[in-house]
Amino acid sequence: MQETAGIEAGLSEAEAARRLKQYGPNELPNPERRSVFRIALGVAGQPMFALLLGGALLYILLGETLDAGVLALFATLSVAIGIVQESRSEKVLESLRQLASPRALVLRDGAERRIAGRALVPGDILVLSEGDRVPADAILLSGDGLLADESLLTGESVPVRKKPDVAHSTAAIPGGEDTPFLFAGTLIAQGQGLARVTATGLLSEMGKIGQSLKSINLDEPRLKKQLGWLVRDFAAAGLGVAILVVLLLGMTRGSWLEAALGGIAIGMSVLPEEIPLVLAVFMAMGARRISRAGVLTRRATAIETLGSATVLCADKTGTLTENRMRLMLMAADGMVWRPDVRAEARMEEILRAALLASAVRPTDPMDRAIHAAARGAGIASSGRLLETHGIRHDRPAVIQIWSEESGLVAYAKGAPEAIAELSALPHAARAHLSREADRFAAEGLRLLAVAAAPLPGEATDISPSAMTLNFLGLIGFADPVRATVPAAIRECRSAGVRVIMITGDYPATARAIAKEAGLDAGQILTGADIAAMSDDALKAALRAASIFARVRPQQKLRLVEALKANGEVVAMTGDGVNDAPAIKAADIGIAMGGRGTDVAREASALVLLHDDFASIVAAIRLGRRIHDNLRKSLTYIVAVHVP
Repeated sequence: MQETAGIEAGLSEAEAARRLKQYGPNELPNPERRSVFRIALGVAGQPMFALLLGGALLYILLGETLDAGVLALFATLSVAIGIVQESRSEKVLESLRQLASPRALVLRDGAERRIAGRALVPGDILVLSEGDRVPADAILLSGDGLLADESLLTGESVPVRKKPDVAHSTAAIPGGEDTPFLFAGTLIAQGQGLARVTATGLLSEMGKIGQSLKSINLDEPRLKKQLGWLVRDFAAAGLGVAILVVLLLGMTRGSWLEAALGGIAIGMSVLPEEIPLVLAVFMAMGARRISRAGVLTRRATAIETLGSATVLCADKTGTLTENRMRLMLMAADGMVWRPDVRAEARMEEILRAALLASAVRPTDPMDRAIHAAARGAGIASSGRLLETHGIRHDRPAVIQIWSEESGLVAYAKGAPEAIAELSALPHAARAHLSREADRFAAEGLRLLAVAAAPLPGEATDISPSAMTLNFLGLIGFADPVRATVPAAIRECRSAGVRVIMITGDYPATARAIAKEAGLDAGQILTGADIAAMSDDALKAALRAASIFARVRPQQKLRLVEALKANGEVVAMTGDGVNDAPAIKAADIGIAMGGRGTDVAREASALVLLHDDFASIVAAIRLGRRIHDNLRKSLTYIVAVHVP
């Protein structure tokens, strides 16, 4: 164990043991698994199973053992399929629990100790480094340049900057920039620090999602309901016909045994025994056809429901967009450069400075975008990197000192206000910069400013605050809309399917993406707006609003439930743990196959193999065709069996 200097000694082992007893282990509770016998009983209570089993018994009475065997085989297959599907659905909380409890490095009795994640308690001091998975909800106490990847909870791929324990008045919401809050299951993308555990187990953000998953009562699939009604109606009709035939034959011929056998035979002729086979064939063929469109079917009943969808709720990042940052703009001295225009010398100077202020081996999405743009423009780094001054909570900028042929040069990029400070811009220039930044941010761009300056002599130890940089310009990044999305949304609109975009990103970004994708961006509701609404008010608002920004996991679930209460058939896409409750509650849950989490995939009915929104539209089109063909087939079967 390594002794750690500092004001934080952590909890004592005795106090940690007391709190562990008080709060319980830092894990989600084991789901109560249903036995095979209980699952089989549940399947046996379904009308379709009763039809098959009842038909088999009646065929035995008539001496038709072959027909009885065929129906018994179908009944057995129904039970087997039910057991497999139930077992799959119970993996959801298991996946959550594995994510929520990694091992943790903590301070106990003034020393660093590696303990099991389940042994963490509120008040423990976490020692966090780049690449660590945060084992519990916590608040950052110290550390500079710490970035957290919270895409697991927010769906947004860009890491967010964290500040040590500031005077915070806002709630602990995932995705917050410059807040001290850390959440279980998220990753430290950059930096290191100390954090105090604030919530464990079911009280953590991850635990709340687990609780909501556990408490969701799934609606019975529409196809299952309709078949149940059909079976009950035909069973009643068959029983009525059988009783009538028995009475007529018994009273007219006097042979009640012959009358009973005749009544059973005629009653059986009314029952549509072909329905299970026809349904199985249609669902298998439908799953195969939809797989060719890049959609994997996990629950067969979702195919028919997909054809009936009236609302499609789409996650922005990675579904409507490429989930890949690109350099979309450079601006300086009133000039603006876009990717479709050849860069002028001044813009190449800005791009080169941005490249030399970025990591040599980039992992940050914006650094990767800068490297990609520089390669496209034929710009490469020259010289030797001597020193890097990373992001600090009081200076959200990166400064790198390079040794070049002309001498030492400092290159910087960061938040526009931070670069303006390092460049000592006058007040009028800062006001103009602020207006420009606001204008570009309204387009949904994430902005960085770039600056550079030669350094005197060999002064590599000069403090960044002592440097006076030359402001060069702004660079803007965006996660662009997929090329296939606008046409797919137009196709949805023409087919009567309304598309709703739900994102954890900011309203300005959501509006810009909505306009580019072809969605109605007239009214945007935020998570705060949703929280302030009653259920009735939310249902009314959903009839007009199609864009939702800064939405929390519980609110996604509430949106799905409100849409269903409005009578909509809802399809919901998502990829993160935050999406799992809404995916599970939707009529058709759709998860991303490429970047989706295990939790989201296990909660879904369909999985997009290529994470492409256009695949969903193709699947809806195929689902409608399958629904129409199935309806025609069932109509024919019913007509055949009507006496």
